[in-house]
Amino acid sequence: FREFANDSGGIKMVVGNTEVGIETKFKHAVYPRMIHPSESIHSLYDIFSTESNFHIGACSSLSMLQHKCHEFMTSSSSDPLSSQKTRTAKPMHDMLRWFASTQIRNVACLGGNLATASPISDMNPLMAAMGAILVLASRPSADGAIKRRHIPVSDFFVGYRKVEKLEHEVIERVDVPLVKPQFEYVAPFKQARRREDDISIVTSGMRMTVTPAEENWVISDISIAFGGMAPKTVLARSTMASICGKPFTADTFMHARTELQNEFRMPDDVPGGQAEYRLTLACSFLHKFFLHCLAKLQKDVGSNKKKRYPPIPTIDDDECSGADGFVSKQKPCISGEQKFPAPKVAVGLEATHLADDESKSSEIPLAAKAVAEAKNSEKNDSTAVGKPATHASGPLHCTGEAIYADDIPAPANLLHGSLILATKCNATMRKIDVSPALNIAGVVAAFTHEDIEKLGGDNRMGPILLDEFAFLPKGEVVEFVGQPIGIVIGESQEIAETGARSVLVEYVEKEGKAVVSIEDAIEAGSFWTDFRHEIKRGGDSKVALNQSQVDGKKLVVVEGSFRCGGQEHFYLEPNSTLAIPSESGTNLTIYASTQAPTKTQDFCARVTNTPAAKVVVRMKRMGGGFGGKETRSVFSSVAAAVAAKLSNRPVRLTLNRDTDMSITGGRHAFLGIYKAGALVDQMSGSVKLHALDVQIYNNGGCKFDLTGPVLDRALFHIDNCYYWPHFHAVGTPCKTSQPPHTAFRGFGGPQGMAIAEHIIDHVAAECRISGDRLRRENLYCTNDCTPFGMRFGSQYTGAWNVPLMWDRLYNELDIPKRRAAASEFNKKNKWVKRGVGFIPTKFGIAFTAKYMNQGGALVHLYTDGTVLVSHGGTEMGQGLHTKVCQVAAQAFGIPLEDVYVNDSSTDKVANTIPTAASMSCDLYGMATLDACRQILKRIQPIKDSMPPGTQLRDIAKKSFL
Repeated sequence: FREFANDSGGIKMVVGNTEVGIETKFKHAVYPRMIHPSESIHSLYDIFSTESNFHIGACSSLSMLQHKCHEFMTSSSSDPLSSQKTRTAKPMHDMLRWFASTQIRNVACLGGNLATASPISDMNPLMAAMGAILVLASRPSADGAIKRRHIPVSDFFVGYRKVEKLEHEVIERVDVPLVKPQFEYVAPFKQARRREDDISIVTSGMRMTVTPAEENWVISDISIAFGGMAPKTVLARSTMASICGKPFTADTFMHARTELQNEFRMPDDVPGGQAEYRLTLACSFLHKFFLHCLAKLQKDVGSNKKKRYPPIPTIDDDECSGADGFVSKQKPCISGEQKFPAPKVAVGLEATHLADDESKSSEIPLAAKAVAEAKNSEKNDSTAVGKPATHASGPLHCTGEAIYADDIPAPANLLHGSLILATKCNATMRKIDVSPALNIAGVVAAFTHEDIEKLGGDNRMGPILLDEFAFLPKGEVVEFVGQPIGIVIGESQEIAETGARSVLVEYVEKEGKAVVSIEDAIEAGSFWTDFRHEIKRGGDSKVALNQSQVDGKKLVVVEGSFRCGGQEHFYLEPNSTLAIPSESGTNLTIYASTQAPTKTQDFCARVTNTPAAKVVVRMKRMGGGFGGKETRSVFSSVAAAVAAKLSNRPVRLTLNRDTDMSITGGRHAFLGIYKAGALVDQMSGSVKLHALDVQIYNNGGCKFDLTGPVLDRALFHIDNCYYWPHFHAVGTPCKTSQPPHTAFRGFGGPQGMAIAEHIIDHVAAECRISGDRLRRENLYCTNDCTPFGMRFGSQYTGAWNVPLMWDRLYNELDIPKRRAAASEFNKKNKWVKRGVGFIPTKFGIAFTAKYMNQGGALVHLYTDGTVLVSHGGTEMGQGLHTKVCQVAAQAFGIPLEDVYVNDSSTDKVANTIPTAASMSCDLYGMATLDACRQILKRIQPIKDSMPPGTQLRDIAKKSFL
């Protein structure tokens, strides 16, 4: 450090690269010189204890620290310091349990965490509260000795990500004083949005010492540190002063919480937001610490019965649950039982007689015999449809050998792409200058909308409306941050990204504020009005809801609203495409992570001005899709295709995780505004739903994408399973400045049902009736009809089983008993609550656009008896290929391992439908079955001429000859 500290650009000490990696990748920081300390420098890596301190080498990994803490917690009881080691190590061990993830802890170090000085660090507040001391080492001159200075962790943080450390100093170790064997207590606290692998909203470390007095216990020392409450880790000094020297009682801590609120009052626009929630968390941590210390004090006093102590403060029994954490709480053993019906292996459609004239043939074909053989053969027991089978790619998933789009080996002359993205919205793009990118060594080219025009391609895109641009033209309005403007290609990913960031884009701000939320859209009237749809049944719902009585029954009316937020797809594999040109750039082969190969083919052909027959899209497997790759994967494939065709070189474009999350959209947020009424029979107490009038809105973002169909499916589910005699629902899609939102599992159905169940709960509360009773009494019955015209019943759309399922589960699970037990538990526990959810659902599979409910398959039977299946569906981990293989294996009566699906490719099965709508197995399974039946029909005469039991390979070979 002394040698290089004065070099231009500075120096960075790197151990795990968990923070520096973020700074270089996402903040684009440049560090010309980095140093990694060798593990042979023992003072930086050793962890050990002395009689007074727990010494932690600043560069030791957090996993090693956690491991050492566990060792100290389980040390021999003969060790005189055993109790102190345990009480010191346990808080650190417990906090590290929730620190980031195992992968991060394996490489990150405590010194780096302290030097980073994050205001929401997990360990820094705990170190500050425990009175830890930092040892900073330096060597001012080449011939001088190493100098060390000591500074408390609580004084180390001087501002936002600023610390009391000189440029040439190194954090050598952290000395944590051992906690006293009794009457001193330490506890860590952390609240994040999820339990594991997440940054804190508020984090805290608290330490307190109590001393017995004549009549009570006195708080002789206390330290309270917080993260997430200020720009740095801070001690709650005013709160500490209000507690220290006071009696250890609930009243003392109640007044301390008031002091804490005054000390950390934050404005509403505080960075990070959630000002009130964060303050509430801090106060709840303090109360939880009081309960924790009370329980520990009781244990300490109970372990030393020979000595007389003042009485311990008491609390109500229902307060005790506040001291327990979810993980640390002792839980009873859990047992469960799952009942499966006997498997049914029956002759189904696959066994339909294949003869042209069935009246002339009673012989059961090969497909039907395969059913019986599969049932009786141990070897083929797993090949029958509906029986367990290993996922076709399972072994490759487990070993990490499964190849995804970004894993495809680099072809010769490969270039890497990086999108040029808009940095503003609600502004007009006036000018784009790519020359700075072209001046960077290694950048090959940069392409914009002008290059698409040179190709003669159509720059417009969109699954329903052509309202999107492949690359935004000059003079057009930028409608969301991250809108693609162009692509830079270079010899490496880093060069391409640097080039894309260097492109200069000028904007002209528009007047007025951007429309961001549904409320903004309603205020501005920003809708796709052509796609506003409504469903009606019965009389006028508004009139029906303006009555006070109907047929002598009281009408109870409720009004309200329900909001349902958006959601990120978070598939493990971000959008990725490899575009390979051939035949002098006249042909394109696209390897893409997409649920819609044909849609990808169509727009790659359209934008590059290439006939679709010369564009082949291949999709082996996706690392998750969830609807996010049904339409929103296409723009990245198109960008790669444009670059590949213009450069006549292969181009790989894989979005970074942050880029993917910020620009691809997600689940639609919904708002439901309703007025509903129910009739109450005063004699029987029964309640019947009477009328519903509901307006629903969804936030589609700035482009239409699939917003209309998503809203339509929400309309089809807003009745859920309940019969409303008078029903009126209107769905309005909202246009905002968010990225285009798109398909997501459920496709609007979950949002519609959530609104429906909220209304049911509201009605039940207003009518003073249990939600279970209201739901059961208003379920659809056989022959009832939904507001959109679907009638229930075997003679219509199939058996309506929900009422039967409700009754059976309600009784077998003894829901009333469970609810009574939960209610009793809640009465006895103030801070921990239990509940029972029991809700019916109906969900409509298939596409609402009827023409999309079609699928194709191509089946090859080879002369060795193996089968290759190609179909229009895509594999994203759901096991579609495996199930299709099961269908083919059962149809031919061969082992499952003799059937293979290679990939989904548009040159094998054309004009495919996106893999979505919960029916791909039905579509492609039946398409595969139909193809198998055709082959079976052709080879049936050959099979008949051969001895019974002849293997399929022999039948296939003779059929070929």
